[in-house]
Amino acid sequence: MENLVSTQWLADALGSPDLVVVDASAHLPNAGRDPRAEYDTGHIPGAKFLDLPSLKDAGSPVPNALPTPEQFAARMAELGITEATRVVIYDDSAVKTSARAWYMFHLFGHDEVAILDGGLGKWKAEGRALETGCTDCAAASYAPRGDKRAKVRSKADMLANVESRAAQVVDARDGGRFTAAVDDAVHGLAGGHIPGARNLPFFKLYNEDGTFKDAAGLQAEFDTAGVDPAGPVITSCGGGVTACVLLFAMNLLGHEHGELYDGSWSEWGADPVTPKEAGEAR
Repeated sequence: MENLVSTQWLADALGSPDLVVVDASAHLPNAGRDPRAEYDTGHIPGAKFLDLPSLKDAGSPVPNALPTPEQFAARMAELGITEATRVVIYDDSAVKTSARAWYMFHLFGHDEVAILDGGLGKWKAEGRALETGCTDCAAASYAPRGDKRAKVRSKADMLANVESRAAQVVDARDGGRFTAAVDDAVHGLAGGHIPGARNLPFFKLYNEDGTFKDAAGLQAEFDTAGVDPAGPVITSCGGGVTACVLLFAMNLLGHEHGELYDGSWSEWGADPVTPKEAGEAR
């Protein structure tokens, strides 16, 4: 299964016994939206609700940290997903949260996973069937096939990289927060960025209909941002969500080596000791 599938592909594949569709929608607090209520109102037939905001390691000092292998396995078992299940993830979120879920699956060795291109918005726009209420989940047994959390960068790693510049740091936030022209109101912090970071707002990787740009279009956006996706890359954003969109785009271009700074600006910007820059990328 490819990493990105079309609405037609999914419509043809629905009902396959080895396929599970997952709704990974989540929203910023100021969006005033309830993803669970929206799921109950209408979701792709048979889709399971991931409840992405609750899938985190609350014991970590990192805000909204990625889950532990045990937490991930427990959620998969609840949803009836096994290690052999093919998974298609979609969302209906302005911050494209399906990429965060996709990253989690790969982090724990579940590689048969794809994102629905265009998400629920495209599915609805095409007049395709929806289902209401809660889809029943028959519990399963799940054991992660891997643990790639060593690729997740910490604040200490990022401080070292500020000195070494061994990896390109790419920030997925909008230009206003990156340059500090405006505060990062999403996280209640001043704007700015990690010294040396480049800026590639995640939304530039999409077409108007919410589908991803083709390979040439994606490469052009990385080029414009001054980033070589074939080289060492660490992605960052506000809280580790839209940074995963950049990693997914890199994967579409054939580059699977990208790393995530999970704490992102919500950790870096909140620490008075960490160095910070304002203005355009240098």
